[in-house]
Amino acid sequence: MRQGGWAAIVLFLAGGCQGGGSDAARSDATRTPAAELAVSDTGAPETEDAPSEAASQAAVGTGRSVEASNDLYEFAYSYPDAAGALTGLRDMLDARLASERTQLASSARDDRKEAKSGGFPYLSHSFSAKWAVVADLPGWLSLSADVYTFSGGAHGMSNFDSLLWDRRTNTARKPRDLFTSANALRDALQKPFCDALDKERAKRRGEPVQRDSGQMFTECIDPLAQTLILGSANHQTFDRIGILVAPYEAGPYAEGSYEVTLPVTGKVMAALRPQYRASFSAGH
Repeated sequence: MRQGGWAAIVLFLAGGCQGGGSDAARSDATRTPAAELAVSDTGAPETEDAPSEAASQAAVGTGRSVEASNDLYEFAYSYPDAAGALTGLRDMLDARLASERTQLASSARDDRKEAKSGGFPYLSHSFSAKWAVVADLPGWLSLSADVYTFSGGAHGMSNFDSLLWDRRTNTARKPRDLFTSANALRDALQKPFCDALDKERAKRRGEPVQRDSGQMFTECIDPLAQTLILGSANHQTFDRIGILVAPYEAGPYAEGSYEVTLPVTGKVMAALRPQYRASFSAGH
């Protein structure tokens, strides 16, 4: 199963690097050794769905890592100690873990029955989600997730997720929730995002991107249709915004995903809801 890493983007958002697009290569994070533990196929009424499941769970500090493999699917879900230390957030992530695994088992079981009745081979499904800390601030914990799914097609799909944990209210929020409107935030991000994205696209393609060419994957895309993450170089306030672009959004599958990091500017500050402005500062 593919296990994507978040070392590059997390270090870029938290470490004070400059510039627009992230050029750092993404790397796989080392997994913590897990104690072997036999578990059953969640929600499976028939033992044949999991005749010989190899699964493991690791609890290091207060984080969690769960892996399971059987004839139906491969499943992996993890979150770091910083997330597990917050009871409400830990409970929410545990609930998501259980829900994702139940959904995976159900859809895999249905597809296997369909494959059997249709006389074609069944391809084992996969799901993985790996949460990582982007910024750990006095009032906030910012997380991002690298997500991978495979349901029997030509190839699997990579995607992203993000959330903010508001320590003051013990509430999960999305980065967009902190702004007055989608239009205000889009107006602050669109031009610098598209300029940085086109620089990276040109680098990968070996030629400049002509946005008005009418060709596929040359137009500017909506940054708010992508996954937003909030980062910090000063470890006190959010001063940068990461925009994670999944495959097929800005380029063909072969180009993979894109990661653009932008500083918090005056326009971004102006788009914030008043109660959240103290949690941000203009980046450099």
